[in-house]
Amino acid sequence: MRAALAPGVRLLRAVPRDSRYRGLTLVLTFLSYTSYHLSRKPISIVKVSNTAPHMQPGRIPEDLPGLISSHLFCAPSQSQLHLNCSALGTNPHNDSNSTTWCSWAPFDQDNYKELFGALDNAFLVAYAIGMFISGIFGERLPLRYYLSGGMLLSGIFTALFGFGYFLNIHVLWYYIIVQVCNGLAQTTGWPSVVACVGNWFGKGKRGLIMGIWNSHTSVGNILGSLIAGAWVSSEWGLSFIVPGIIIAAVGIVCFFFLVEHPEDVGCNPPLQHDASDEKDPEGVTSEDRSSTDPKEPAEELEAISFLGALRIPGVVEFSLCLLFAKLVSYTFLYWLPLYIVNVAHFGAKEAGDLSTLFDVGGILGGIFAGLISDYTGGRATTCCVMLVVAAPMLFLYNHVGQNGIGTSIAMLIVCGALVNGPYALITTAVSADLGTHESLKGNARALSTVTAIIDGTGSVGAALGPLLAGLISPTGWNNVFYMLIAADVLACLLLARVVVKEVRAWYGCMARKRGSSVQLTESVLDGK
Repeated sequence: MRAALAPGVRLLRAVPRDSRYRGLTLVLTFLSYTSYHLSRKPISIVKVSNTAPHMQPGRIPEDLPGLISSHLFCAPSQSQLHLNCSALGTNPHNDSNSTTWCSWAPFDQDNYKELFGALDNAFLVAYAIGMFISGIFGERLPLRYYLSGGMLLSGIFTALFGFGYFLNIHVLWYYIIVQVCNGLAQTTGWPSVVACVGNWFGKGKRGLIMGIWNSHTSVGNILGSLIAGAWVSSEWGLSFIVPGIIIAAVGIVCFFFLVEHPEDVGCNPPLQHDASDEKDPEGVTSEDRSSTDPKEPAEELEAISFLGALRIPGVVEFSLCLLFAKLVSYTFLYWLPLYIVNVAHFGAKEAGDLSTLFDVGGILGGIFAGLISDYTGGRATTCCVMLVVAAPMLFLYNHVGQNGIGTSIAMLIVCGALVNGPYALITTAVSADLGTHESLKGNARALSTVTAIIDGTGSVGAALGPLLAGLISPTGWNNVFYMLIAADVLACLLLARVVVKEVRAWYGCMARKRGSSVQLTESVLDGK
């Protein structure tokens, strides 16, 4: 007697072949970019951690274990690389009165904050510059090789930062160079994963699907914090080495299983444009007009140039919009916990917990923006409306958001949704739409370049935002929020031309529908 087919196998057979591969692509690219963000998080955890001084082997005086134990779980928030060693007594090696003798050189000096800033800027500037170049390479190399190779390199450079602990390296330039190399290696991720998802999903479904998929950023940040935090107080080098191993391992998985194009496995490519709409050569985010024949064999076309990608209608506007949107988002990322501590007078732990609600709001905002833009066909209008509403909400949060824990929670979620919603939509669905714009005449080999241009421009804002906040914050937090509100308004204004085109397209569509309806009614009456 032969057994019935296994339930799991029956389930797999019930799922269409195309859907199985689409699901595999979503899962692999989700895991891929989750690991990218996971590997970026350790530096922020090691720089600021709620740990007591941790001594290197052989540097703890024999009479101090009890004293260390008594302070282990009640130490104030401080950097793991710059510790207050006063509770441990004087330096056992040279009787120095320095209170940072147990810190990690070169971050044991009074200028340690500037050195931490140099580490951050080394990564962010390298990432912003490298992103413009990354898309060009991604367009000309197989995405599977490019993504996998980039993940392996990212894993190596992330781990090299941690090896500085075990190799007892105290040279600032070593850590700066590692950060620069890691920033360049990390630019391989975003253009590649957006291009892969764009190849598998048509324009009509991208907003919602990519809105949900974009939660990999927050998932990666959370996992990165947990993994790095597990070793930060004992052997902080492992806080980098373990994430480095993880991203390299995921890169190997992508190398063996990622499928770049549906045609590679005999699946039907998605419809990148909708042939039912009226021809509009400059339309950016309204439904595209031409269709792709899934039966046609894939044609190898020449990759688009950098200047050619800039000439695609909407690329410049959305790129500059993202610069200011990302400026606001990254300012919150770097400065929100400190703002909550200083203004709301919460403890460091409570401030950290509350700041995660901004990310929660960002996930919800990305999904909402994708859903609405799919329904209306107006990507730019969706972004513009959310940015317009975000400006007064930021003003309200600064003035009334700290009046109570309930108000603070609600305002953080709302502000996170309104600030990060447009950011998520532009970097995902809009980038994929523009990378397969009808002006390309079916050439989808612009996805990586367009995505890199948009995200690279946004990364300039990501570097500028925290820097400007640091310069402005001594004059008062109100001025920081005025800067953020001004950035939101500028982001909105930069989309004005595209929004006007979308609104005109909607009015034209409604007029045609009314005309068709009147004509149908007259025909029916004449028939009577």
